[in-house]
Amino acid sequence: MLELYWGCLMFGLLFAVVTVLLGDVMSHALDGLLDFLSVDFLQPMVIAGAVTLFGGAGILLTRYSGWAVWIILTLAVGVAVIGGAIIYFFYVKPMNNSENSVGYSIYDLKGSLGEAIISIPEDGYGEVVIKVGAGVSNHIAASFDGQLIPAGKKIVVVEVKERTLLVSPFDP
Repeated sequence: MLELYWGCLMFGLLFAVVTVLLGDVMSHALDGLLDFLSVDFLQPMVIAGAVTLFGGAGILLTRYSGWAVWIILTLAVGVAVIGGAIIYFFYVKPMNNSENSVGYSIYDLKGSLGEAIISIPEDGYGEVVIKVGAGVSNHIAASFDGQLIPAGKKIVVVEVKERTLLVSPFDP
């Protein structure tokens, strides 16, 4: 049984080294190959961590306790399950929730509020600034209603056509 524990510990350590050194290369090479296996808590880090904890706990309990093999096996499985849950809930899940993109599509701006920074004539173009995420973005804009929108006026994006924002004055 000690060989199984050592094998699990070595697998986990090898997995960690390979992931650190070749993680991006493997990710691009497998590009969605194993997506059919994706269950939220069956993340590679959770599985590898649990296997490593199983091996380490088994080795330590075998070496430093006089308990029966089945008790050590049960305790090692328990340590692996609890450790895997801790890894999932305190590392993997918060990291997945923190992944935010700063990218956006101009077509997502429909309904957004902003401000005209260059006057928008009745039949021409001006410029607006719109808050996007944690920053602001400038865009070319035209009047949706065909009316003059002076600089400094609050606007709302009504439509996006040919990568130009069609805006109307916003009166709250």
